[in-house]
Amino acid sequence: MVTSPHLRRAFPRLATLVALLCLVAMSHPAVAACEDLLPTAQASRHVARAVTADDLLKLRDIGQPDGSMFGQPSPLGISPDGRQAAFILSRADPDANRYCRALVVVNLSGEPLPRIVDRGGEMMTNSTVARGLVVDNGFPTLVTPFWSPDGRWIAYLRRDRGITQAWRARSDGSGAQPVTRSEVDVEAVAWSGDGRGIVYVALPGRIAAQRRIAQEGRDGWLYDARFAPNIAPRPLISGSVPREAFRVDPETGQVSPASDAERSLVPMEDLSGSAIPPSAVSVDGRRAWTEHSDVSPLSPLRLLAIDSTGHRVACRSPRCDGGFTGLWWAREGKELRFLRREGWAKGQMGLYRWTPGPAEPQRVLLTDDVLLGCTPAGVSLLCTSENAVMPRRLVSIDPRSGRVQPVYDPNPEFASIRLGKVERLRWRNDLGLEAWGDLVLPPGYQPGTKLPMIVVQYHSDGFLRGGTGDEYPIHAFAARGFAVLSIERPAFFAEAKPGIRSYADVNAVNGKGWAERRSLLSSLVTGVNMVIARAIVDPARIGITGLSDGASTARFALINTRLFAAASISTCCIEPRSVMTYGGIGYADAMRAMGYPPATRDDPAFWRPYSMALNAPAMDRPLLMQLADEEYLLGLETFTALRDAGQPVEMYIFPGEHHIKWQPAHRCAIYERNLDWFQFWLQSRVDPDPAKAAQYQRWAAMRAQMRPAASSP
Repeated sequence: MVTSPHLRRAFPRLATLVALLCLVAMSHPAVAACEDLLPTAQASRHVARAVTADDLLKLRDIGQPDGSMFGQPSPLGISPDGRQAAFILSRADPDANRYCRALVVVNLSGEPLPRIVDRGGEMMTNSTVARGLVVDNGFPTLVTPFWSPDGRWIAYLRRDRGITQAWRARSDGSGAQPVTRSEVDVEAVAWSGDGRGIVYVALPGRIAAQRRIAQEGRDGWLYDARFAPNIAPRPLISGSVPREAFRVDPETGQVSPASDAERSLVPMEDLSGSAIPPSAVSVDGRRAWTEHSDVSPLSPLRLLAIDSTGHRVACRSPRCDGGFTGLWWAREGKELRFLRREGWAKGQMGLYRWTPGPAEPQRVLLTDDVLLGCTPAGVSLLCTSENAVMPRRLVSIDPRSGRVQPVYDPNPEFASIRLGKVERLRWRNDLGLEAWGDLVLPPGYQPGTKLPMIVVQYHSDGFLRGGTGDEYPIHAFAARGFAVLSIERPAFFAEAKPGIRSYADVNAVNGKGWAERRSLLSSLVTGVNMVIARAIVDPARIGITGLSDGASTARFALINTRLFAAASISTCCIEPRSVMTYGGIGYADAMRAMGYPPATRDDPAFWRPYSMALNAPAMDRPLLMQLADEEYLLGLETFTALRDAGQPVEMYIFPGEHHIKWQPAHRCAIYERNLDWFQFWLQSRVDPDPAKAAQYQRWAAMRAQMRPAASSP
């Protein structure tokens, strides 16, 4: 199935304080203390110290935090003169269970001199359309600020009291105010061509749809494909409600329908955060674009452009063989620049220059760093840049030479934080598919010492926070004496198969005989065995984690190998009965189309490789489940079967959460519990904090019930 992105013993008082802050944040919301949203000049001058979970939790972010989110719009708004950049800066505040947010402007030449031009607003999260229904997914919404043509104003999105409006702020920081009074969320903004109006996108039809559902409820709702019981006990809104574009006069507030020309200024397609194939238009109106090389949605993108004579040309060089993440014309419109993922399993990024025609593209930069959100700024490209040990920052890249210069670091504190050594490992699975993982060792690791290890999934791009979904604090695990293998999943099993024409075909090919799950398991086992062979880890003390596709891989591994001694998952589960029941009619029909048997037909031969419920008597490894309230119903069959079989399992449910858990207080608690869980099971460590006594009593009772061979690390 395709799913479409601390050191307690050393510092017991600090660990107790972190746990207390998590509890306070969840029970006593308060106004966020956001005075340090812009770091101070002294932030990087402290004596070097170990990293904590709190350091990772409170990172200042520009754009979506996940470093694997390629193909998204840029979070950077460039001033008309190319000398300044605006962006939304965000930092989690677990104490108040909210985010500190501000619209920030930095200079792009000389000293950055960041300044806040508007402060406040709530976190915005994306919704997507799944099986025809609108579903919140929890991913942060990417907000791109737009400058007015005269450079005096910046338009952007801001959410307050649960609704998102279009705002404008004076670029000199002298004031900001909302310019729309929409009943539904505003989803995108831009300045009109004359600079006197703001064009925005909204879905006013959702108000009528909500009212129709409420009215229908007076007579009772017909249970049909509009229901997803795991999400809500009521029909969900259809994803077919059309987007509409409007123009608002920011001075008077007068709203009118946008003209066709104004509609072209704002995206009218789905804004859920799905990757968009790169394209660009030159100053003289010539297009450059990317498209799939054949009908398969998994086929690599190819690059095409209109050359100086007006003819369509395709780049035939191997250097144009897919992986495109950005595309721009030079200012004079003669040369095209593009950024692509390449190398082993696309683990590097290359920047190229190309004059459309037969000439070979010239690579000017090859880097292991992840570059996201690149956008032209004068003659340069302004990008966010990050790597395994460097949080995201702004850099300027000369597209002619590839020279990279730092512009702004929102997290200078990390210059004085010790992180462990990170090594990129590369391998192939049993199908020959390329894969890689980042091996993180504790600071000061002594060769020859065999460590417990945690596997984190399923992307390992950029700064190593907490894996996909950000629930497993990688560097904090390393600081507590664990090795961590952060794994990048290989390409889909179906990618090289003939006859693929749609994602339905992808699902069918991947699902037949659990082919995709077996491919991922092979990659996982190969990577783990590579580390074991180097005598770095104790093979009896390896834990595994995961969210979404990563959770599926973890569950499949627990059933089909004995490699892992403990596990923690963030989503659960696909089981014979619950997935067809609690997922709703639409989910059940989609699963049937992929070859899954109906809930009413016992088919143990089909389910045995994947169902933890069917394998419950053999699931004698401790499993922690920390689930969103929108998804926990899908985990009950697994939990109940494991509990009835006397297996060590514990489940937590977090309110108001989606597939990606976005609330800072929840992530704080999840971080801390995952650290406690693996320290208990793989290091036999117990936090002496009295507030955690009941937790350890439960876990000790679980250990006592396990077979002796499985109860000791």
